[in-house]
Amino acid sequence: MATTWMKALHVSKTMTKSTAVSAIIDYVSNPWKTDKGRLITSYACDSRSADEEFMLAKQRYEYITGRNQGRRDVIGYHVRQSFYPGEVTPEEANRIGYELAMNFTKSRHSFVVCTHIDKRHVHNHIIFNSTTLDCTGKFKDFWFSGKAVRRISDLLCAENGLSVIKNPKLSKGSYGDWLGEARKPSQKEELKQKIDELVPHCATFEEFTNKLRADGFEVNTRRKYISVKAKDWEKPKRLDTLQGDYTEAAIRARLGIAKVITGDSDAGTKTRVSLLVDIQAKLQEGKGSGYTQWAKIFNLKQAAKTLIFLKENGIDSYEDLVEKSSSASGDFSARTKRIKEIEARQKEISELQKQIATYGKTRDIYAKYKASGWDRAFYDVHVADIILHRAAKKYFDELSMMKLPSINQLKQEYATLASERKTLYADYHQLKDLSRELSVARVNAERILGITPDAQIRNATRAQNQHDSHEI
Repeated sequence: MATTWMKALHVSKTMTKSTAVSAIIDYVSNPWKTDKGRLITSYACDSRSADEEFMLAKQRYEYITGRNQGRRDVIGYHVRQSFYPGEVTPEEANRIGYELAMNFTKSRHSFVVCTHIDKRHVHNHIIFNSTTLDCTGKFKDFWFSGKAVRRISDLLCAENGLSVIKNPKLSKGSYGDWLGEARKPSQKEELKQKIDELVPHCATFEEFTNKLRADGFEVNTRRKYISVKAKDWEKPKRLDTLQGDYTEAAIRARLGIAKVITGDSDAGTKTRVSLLVDIQAKLQEGKGSGYTQWAKIFNLKQAAKTLIFLKENGIDSYEDLVEKSSSASGDFSARTKRIKEIEARQKEISELQKQIATYGKTRDIYAKYKASGWDRAFYDVHVADIILHRAAKKYFDELSMMKLPSINQLKQEYATLASERKTLYADYHQLKDLSRELSVARVNAERILGITPDAQIRNATRAQNQHDSHEI
């Protein structure tokens, strides 16, 4: 089993960004704690110069976006993952920590994983950069991100044959003490415990709800969302608010069944499909029998979702699926390319407006400086304006501009581009989701039907999947 902990890293009154990053990297990569550095791995950076590479990415981010949050800026995130004593080797712990970081950051952030063996329990320290690899965005922290880390860690522990904490408690002290602390569970936690207790002994969802009622819970299945209420609760709890493995859909998946969709009950809902898991390939990687059972249920669920998705989109044949997938991919690529062109031009216009304004404000001063015969005393008094004027002139020369456009012309062009960009963005995310889901449905259909696409199609699918992971 493994406990997890996550914390955002900020600058302090006594530390700058660079010293703060260096301090935490130096601590976690301590050779005495990491078997002389043998238990250190990294992604998209060199662990020996990770602090400098993190700072370089942040400088590039500020240059590209023009954003600087000062002392409010989050410079990175620290994740700690502690394993039960004697249950895992240091090498296995480091590999699991690396997989945890890759899954949680979705391979979009550089990170360092350092496994410490100085305590009785082996534990990982993961430091990942808040800035994305392309230096155009930051990690978007979210409510219960710590729970997301814990769930990924639990799944990895289960896949690797390690025990999983069934009813984790909130930490109030050190991460080694919290497991034994007594705390009355919340109503949601109480309901989750009851679900975990009943699901293994039920064959159908109806049997599950009947057993809940037999244990004294009121179960309302007549509304859109199922709700459950214990006798001593003031208000019922909706299953969809429990999230994770405790929603209606998740419970049905754990029971190995799928919800039957009839009538208009699914009106307005969206079926999202995921890639089927290649069970045989995972078994060859050393996954256990528990993973096999989970993967089979997951594949059945995704096969059903794929079928529903195809029906929702009026796709009756594999040829239609290939055509629509290719068309959506092409439309999304063209839309993305045009948006990037517009944003690049808007950035050029903004810089050009800035330089033209600077040139106009400093022109008279520079003319007087020239008329003075480049007088040194005049230069010392007006040095700032003279430097700015020369920089603006150099900018125009680099663009080979013989005549400067008017500010009004640039404003009009910028407004036209902004209008076009707004129009393109109106359904950008819907088009992106459709392109991705068609691509995933196509791969799932090929696997279900036993169709082997040729090399060209495989390359196109791989390129599309990589393209969809990119955020503008």
